[in-house]
Amino acid sequence: MRGAEADRQRLARAALTRIVEPGDERAGRWLRELGPVALLELFQGRDRPPSPVTEERMAGYRARAAVADPVADLAAAAAEGGRFVCPGEEEWPRQLDDLGDARPLGLWVRGRPSLRLWALRSVAVVGARACTDYGAHMAASLAAGLAERGWVVVSGAAYGIDGAAHRGALAAGGATAAVLACGVDRTYPRGHAELLRRIADQGVLVAELPPGAHPTRSRFLLRNRVIAALTRGTVVVEAEYRSGSLVTARAAQRLGRLSAGVPGPVTSGLSAGVHELLRGEGTLVTDAAEVIELVGGMGELAPERQGPVLARDLLAPLTARVLEALPARSEADTREIAREAGTDTTEATARLYELQSLGFVQRQGDRWRLPAPAGAPVATGGGGR
Repeated sequence: MRGAEADRQRLARAALTRIVEPGDERAGRWLRELGPVALLELFQGRDRPPSPVTEERMAGYRARAAVADPVADLAAAAAEGGRFVCPGEEEWPRQLDDLGDARPLGLWVRGRPSLRLWALRSVAVVGARACTDYGAHMAASLAAGLAERGWVVVSGAAYGIDGAAHRGALAAGGATAAVLACGVDRTYPRGHAELLRRIADQGVLVAELPPGAHPTRSRFLLRNRVIAALTRGTVVVEAEYRSGSLVTARAAQRLGRLSAGVPGPVTSGLSAGVHELLRGEGTLVTDAAEVIELVGGMGELAPERQGPVLARDLLAPLTARVLEALPARSEADTREIAREAGTDTTEATARLYELQSLGFVQRQGDRWRLPAPAGAPVATGGGGR
């Protein structure tokens, strides 16, 4: 669409964000059937809706429609450096279409980067508001690791894990986006005023609600579906059994996205929800490399985990067997060692001299022993086990 018709539809969608609550699937179905202009006219007039709805519900739509002023909302967003992005436009992240009739009517965006391009390589990091120091540390280090590898960290700008994730990405000089449950011009929570300013300057603030809109409990929960749909996967760092973060992870699973969790102490109630997620469809992760292995492209594998390599790990199998045949606290002759190792005395002798040159054994007369620990008295006398 071009010209006047595109402008009408854009204005209508902006007005509808003032009228319809996020995630309203009934209104989303009407929008799909009628289009934004006709739906706005329905709310502004007296016509019957396409499907049954209570008089009280319709009265609520119409009361909001009577005061909706999309021109003023667009101007208010522009004054804060914001814009309104509609489905079908170049900047619209098409993965949000997976939400069906619960898809946002449009998105209010504040920040210079393209939301669509940033969302193509993004991961959500969410979790408890009242997090522990361990949770905050893990969220910040996880986000920093993702940012250093070129991934955008998406969260909800709340206290606790969300804030730690945003700060971790910013500290690494990386990209972060906050999906809000209020208008992009609102500072909520108040204690994150500086953080929100930094995200607006260096990243992106995103909201379904128009400028000036305030957050509510239901809006926080519905906001989570956008975080889940926008990103490649969701990582939960600390969450109780009843947690909005788990809502995000389960929404990601329903949408075919990946969900993961960072384990915590089994005695911590703040990790109980994460552990429940991990018992189901969630994947356990401990760092950014493991997250990227899940959500990244083919070949983006986490490094293989292994303990330290000890010198004796490098011994040939038979040499290691001869070493294990020596008694721990006494001596043994070559014949005894060969018998314990399951080889002949000639082979045992050759291996014992190899071990002596490497410092693993000592020869005393015609007998062999392990070196004594530093400061320990040297045992003498007859060997055997």
